Amino acid sequence: MAEPNPYSRGATGDDYAKDRRRKKRRRILLGVLAFVLVGVLGATGAAWAYISGIEQEMNEDITPEVVEALEAPAEYDGGTFYMLLMGTDKSAAREQSTQYAGDTFRSDSMILTRVDPQNKKVTMVSMHRDTEIEIEGYGLQKLNASYAIGGPALAIKTVSQMAGVPISHYAEINFDGFEDVVDALGGVEVDVPMEINDDEAGGHVDAGEQTLTGEEALILCRSRHSYDEYGDGDRYRAANQRLVLGAIAKKILSTDPATMANTISALSQYITTDFKVGDIVALATSMQGIDPSKDIYSAMEPTISEYKNDTWYEQLDVAAWNTMMGRVREGLPPTEADEVDELNGTVLASVGDGKAAASDSEGVRGANGTQRQTFGETRTGIVTIKNGNGINGVGAEALERIKPLGYTADASNANSFSYEETVVVFDTPDQRVYAEELIDALGCGRAVQNTDGEYVYDGDFLILIGSDWQ
Repeated sequence: MAEPNPYSRGATGDDYAKDRRRKKRRRILLGVLAFVLVGVLGATGAAWAYISGIEQEMNEDITPEVVEALEAPAEYDGGTFYMLLMGTDKSAAREQSTQYAGDTFRSDSMILTRVDPQNKKVTMVSMHRDTEIEIEGYGLQKLNASYAIGGPALAIKTVSQMAGVPISHYAEINFDGFEDVVDALGGVEVDVPMEINDDEAGGHVDAGEQTLTGEEALILCRSRHSYDEYGDGDRYRAANQRLVLGAIAKKILSTDPATMANTISALSQYITTDFKVGDIVALATSMQGIDPSKDIYSAMEPTISEYKNDTWYEQLDVAAWNTMMGRVREGLPPTEADEVDELNGTVLASVGDGKAAASDSEGVRGANGTQRQTFGETRTGIVTIKNGNGINGVGAEALERIKPLGYTADASNANSFSYEETVVVFDTPDQRVYAEELIDALGCGRAVQNTDGEYVYDGDFLILIGSDWQ
């Protein structure tokens, strides 16, 4: 910038602060599970030993960093919460292969999931792995690099910051586990949109309604190249992953105790999660009767493809993303209507029955089981607007343009009228999405993170209006 910036910066507002305290959770409904397993295993001691063993397997890789990253409730209490589902490229074959020796694993899929047990509603938003995003401490990277760099903890933080919601739980499954879990259920019923022929994904799957084996379900969830002639293979693959997950959920929630016990056992070998066994049973009990065709809302993060530096990236469509997440936070489907590819029948977005469930403001659970405020349709931060081009009235005009967002703002002149470019300045990576939202409301500008303290201002954001203002 041509001029120094003499504005003094205040402390960041409470909306951006994250309470990382975590209270040890009770293992509720553990007795209920033991009672069910007595009939399966024949003895109370065996049931408790079984519970202890599978819980140890599922929780074994939960590190202190993951615990720190999660906005975890004190216990599962039936309230609405967000969780991150991740599928990784870990598998026994890959770990033993000399080809991948020394490799770090990447998250092959990420699904931000909102669970509302009281209304039996689940919202799944797939995140594009090639999204170019600011990863705290590492600059601009592809989203799936967050897992490779910092494991699940950094992936959780990055998605939470990107979506502006607290993530309370996480679950990670590797490819081997996916196949075994489906087989433990005796297969899952899926209406496959189109025939799959993809050697890189593992082979062939017929189109139409059928019971998929674990191997077939995995092929459907991994295939991208079957869609090469239709467009972005990752988008179709993510849609199929959500389709299969819905079928798995329906099957698990309708099984008998013996099958559920076998399924939990299969899950424990291949899934890493912070959930306790008692919590899983409590959640499964409260979600029984869910109809995936009506009660599961789904979509994919809206992006725009860009080719640069010999690599394809997905750039977040900020306006569409903010609209989508605003709907999700209100308990609505991510999109207003179903989105179905007319050429191959793939359901890219589903609104289910379209009914609104509880909004975040009615009780998303955060640290210590208390309600945690998230960014909804109305913002509560402070914006400082400075006229840096000398044209009368532009500060007031900018104030009017951002007024619908709900920020507290004031406008005055900058120290100089020689600024050429309009910028929206923010402090921390999690504020970038809101800076981009301000830019969208303004109609121009560039988001700039104040990493070196060059800009000093009051409030949460600085809007410095340049001669490019329109």
